[in-house]
Amino acid sequence: MIVKNLGLVDYASTCQSMQDFTAQRQADTEDELWLLEHTPVFSQGSNGKAEHLLNVGQIPVVQSDRGGQVTYHGPGQLIAYTLFDLKRYGIGVREMVARLEKSVINVLADQGLAAYSDRDAPGVYIAGDKIASLGLRVKRGACYHGISVNVDMDLSPFLAINPCGYQGMKMVDLKQLGCDLSMAEVKQQFVKALTAQM
Repeated sequence: MIVKNLGLVDYASTCQSMQDFTAQRQADTEDELWLLEHTPVFSQGSNGKAEHLLNVGQIPVVQSDRGGQVTYHGPGQLIAYTLFDLKRYGIGVREMVARLEKSVINVLADQGLAAYSDRDAPGVYIAGDKIASLGLRVKRGACYHGISVNVDMDLSPFLAINPCGYQGMKMVDLKQLGCDLSMAEVKQQFVKALTAQM
């Protein structure tokens, strides 16, 4: 896969770029993994309900074509967008979700953190608190969107929503858990972990 470090980028234009890439890809198009951070934004999934937006203030709400409900993206959160041909791997969306979750769980395990996934509520959790959220979209057998991992960020905007549609869901980041990995180190370890899963 081609790994691209895109830095701090706007949500809406990045989503458009993913849609364009997926629409134009051919059977032999190489998969791409986009690593980035977003400027502050609430993204509302395709099944998103307005009742989960509580008090969003000045932060924009952008409609997204990924699955799931509303979440927050901001600086200090690693976003990994997986522009992968699932047909090539012979897997479906549920298996792709599981591999993304497992990749994050393995990165955290290397830091001595016992993380786990929940089949009924996609994402990665530590002691009941959520550290990674995900949502995918599949078109013509290829997926885009991906997973977000809270590294060292302002978590307060999550209080303005029901994260992923769950009232009172507590979000946590690596910094709060006493893990001082830099964003660059988390990226490097996530790429290694995801490559091992694929």
